[in-house]
Amino acid sequence: MVANYVKSVEGADAGLARQVWADDPEISFIHPLGHERGFEQIRSNVYERITGAMFSERKLSIRDLKVKVYGDAAVVEFDWDFNAKWKKTGKPLQTQGRETQVHHRSPRGKWELVHVHYSGMPMAAPEQGL
Repeated sequence: MVANYVKSVEGADAGLARQVWADDPEISFIHPLGHERGFEQIRSNVYERITGAMFSERKLSIRDLKVKVYGDAAVVEFDWDFNAKWKKTGKPLQTQGRETQVHHRSPRGKWELVHVHYSGMPMAAPEQGL
């Protein structure tokens, strides 16, 4: 699941993303530029407007993957590095962050992504931002 999710981001591939995400209007994706609900918003705003339109190249590397299964639900956590090229200027972009995903097992037995929340790595000192 996570490998296909990474491929969908790197390829800005909404078709592959459709295979990863659940077919449910309540799925959600929270990111620094917004909060999408339902696959059509995720497809349009994340895969097309951000990932596809803003970047000509994308490489998403994950590390420290942790998965905890709770019956028909699973929580996935990982840190990531995102290396890309801005489509407009060709300049490189390098960011780091962390992500939490919630998956569920459908009645057909297939694991599906139902929620993503990602953010950049913490920037505040321990005494700030609490």
